[in-house]
Amino acid sequence: MKAAVLENPQHIQVKNLEKPVPQANEVLIRLTSTGICGSDVHLYLGDRLLPVPTVLGHEGIGFVEAIGAKVSGFQIGQRVVIEPNIPCGTCRFCQRGKGNICPNKQVVGVNSPGCFAEYICLNADFCWKLPDSISDEDAVCIEPLAVALHALHVSTAPPNASIAIFGLGAIGLLLCQLALTKGYRVWVKDLNVEKQALAEARGAGILPLEGLEAFLYEQEIAAIFDCVGVAKATNLILETAPRGSEIILVGLANELAQFVPLKIAREGISILPSIIYDHPQDFAETIELIAQDKIHPGQIISGRYPLDKIEEAMVLAVSGKASKLVVDMK
Repeated sequence: MKAAVLENPQHIQVKNLEKPVPQANEVLIRLTSTGICGSDVHLYLGDRLLPVPTVLGHEGIGFVEAIGAKVSGFQIGQRVVIEPNIPCGTCRFCQRGKGNICPNKQVVGVNSPGCFAEYICLNADFCWKLPDSISDEDAVCIEPLAVALHALHVSTAPPNASIAIFGLGAIGLLLCQLALTKGYRVWVKDLNVEKQALAEARGAGILPLEGLEAFLYEQEIAAIFDCVGVAKATNLILETAPRGSEIILVGLANELAQFVPLKIAREGISILPSIIYDHPQDFAETIELIAQDKIHPGQIISGRYPLDKIEEAMVLAVSGKASKLVVDMK
């Protein structure tokens, strides 16, 4: 099979690799499309170094081609979407229902072979059948939409509350779309004016940078979602968060961020982490929302590339100019 292997930072090579064979609890999936995620970009840039050459990619969809001996409930040819974070199920975090922070989890495209390939084997419990009513464009965005849904669940702000979203990458745009669908009043900010325009066209307001703290207070912002992934933006949010609000950390900045404990404590500001999603409920709810025609995440797709041109796609993703890029294997 053809697969795109990250050999070194900023160097991906499309190679011929051996087609995988499913273990007893796995299904073999013939992949058709895979979205490029911000975490793929960080791995490509070398912000997080992988110990060995790795096939990246985790936002995959495709068709079941073979079924392991102990797997039931699947048929050859079924269209499926991959849930790529697989907790161990036995550690103390998994036992407390916190598999999203399992230290032993297998992550497709990080410590197990990824989806920028023609085939992948996956534990059947993390392979979701897709209703015919869900288009391929929406299906390939299910995984990032599940991330956005989980972040919204982490927040205690109820529908009809005012929220702010900083950063309009794929997760921020999907969170904006989802929150508007659920009845939140949404304000957004991104350095890319075209992405701001996408959010504004759906009904979001644009946050001003000048007088931001007063504006957030006047608009009674209940929750601020940090989807930027840069510590400088996190610092700005920490400085300007209004009294009684909560900050949900969705972006994965790995630099030092700073805050004044007196402000956080005296003004009753909460800082809440949000990482990936809870299995299986978040994926199930995400698929149901799309199947019920309540949201169409595929609308954020801005470009598609064949597998042979994945490095070209990755360079564009690095620029931050694209809202969502997809790599096609078919």
